[in-house]
Amino acid sequence: MSVELIGVVLTGFGVVITLGLGMLSGFGWMARRIDRVDDKLSARIDGLSARIDGVETELTEVKIGIARLEGPRPHLIVGR
Repeated sequence: MSVELIGVVLTGFGVVITLGLGMLSGFGWMARRIDRVDDKLSARIDGLSARIDGVETELTEVKIGIARLEGPRPHLIVGR
């Protein structure tokens, strides 16, 4: 083997290793970023869930209040 051939092969290995490490570090950065965004979204969704539960409780109370104001439903067939 000549010195030039060894140099070309080592350069090729260097390029492959450099590109591989670059892709690996890029994927690692992307995974960490997605985890941070997921944490933020999870916190917002938990807060929204609590608000929805509160509205649901209020809605139930309003329904009960309206039912009390309207009174019982009239019967279609009146008993003798």
